[in-house]
Amino acid sequence: MGPVRVGVVGCGNISAVYFRNLARFELTQVIACADLVPEKAQQAAEQYGIPLVLSTEELIHHPDVDLVLNLTVPKAHGVVSLEAVRAGKHVYSEKPLAVTREEGRAIIEEAARQGVRVGCAPDTFLGAAHQTCRQLVDEGAIGAPVGGAAFMLCHGHESWHPSPEFYYEVGGGPMLDMGPYYLTAMVNLLGPIRSVTGSVRTTFPERVITSQPKAGKVIQVETPTHIAGILEFECGAVGTIITSFDVWASVLPRIELWGTEGSLLVPDPNAFGGTILLRKQDEHDWHEVPVTRPFAGQARGLGVADMV
Repeated sequence: MGPVRVGVVGCGNISAVYFRNLARFELTQVIACADLVPEKAQQAAEQYGIPLVLSTEELIHHPDVDLVLNLTVPKAHGVVSLEAVRAGKHVYSEKPLAVTREEGRAIIEEAARQGVRVGCAPDTFLGAAHQTCRQLVDEGAIGAPVGGAAFMLCHGHESWHPSPEFYYEVGGGPMLDMGPYYLTAMVNLLGPIRSVTGSVRTTFPERVITSQPKAGKVIQVETPTHIAGILEFECGAVGTIITSFDVWASVLPRIELWGTEGSLLVPDPNAFGGTILLRKQDEHDWHEVPVTRPFAGQARGLGVADMV
């Protein structure tokens, strides 16, 4: 059996790392790409040696495409992924899977009917640091989990991203943009979540882009930009998560886990590697734990390879 043949829909900012990494994995081969702006798809094809440049519709229905990698903007994820599974294609989507629960459920139910698989970013939890953290929890390094906290606090992306508008549209915001990294990491470490409660606010109704090439453009904010939640896990642990595009500065850790016998500082879940710190109940200082698992570098696309 040869590699799974991948068609990429969306050749924007995030696509480059996928094109590079999927070429590294023996299990995947990118054979086609598409974008609403055909020139972007053509440029990607030339740069990464992709044989076919197609429209989205052509790519989804092409007989040689086994898996559709959905890298479109968030509000288009549901439409593209649903069409792909209806066409009998496996799908791996950038986060979020969809912008509503109903849309996401429709994708999963249709995939079950078609007998195809659906996967979704993030895949950083498969990386070296977070798999090492999982091993520590499984081995009882902190005892029985009591709780944890995850924080992603910044002032948004309009100061660096070339086209940041979609971050403030429906389907954007800090929870759907960055929250999946933190939620996925916590589920990887603590298991399924039983219940969620939360509150949200939108602090700034408008944002001004300061990055090029759209500096000075005003964005109307359509989605909550500060979200706080309480997570009850099936294992009995209780967690807290805050994601925000409204915070200028913070010294809060990214993720902490607390157990009956110690605490664990988990590295940035937006990366595959990082520094792990552990402090046991009888210790006075934190100490670094060696990372023992593979994929410590930039391995985005690992989830696609793992899925197939």
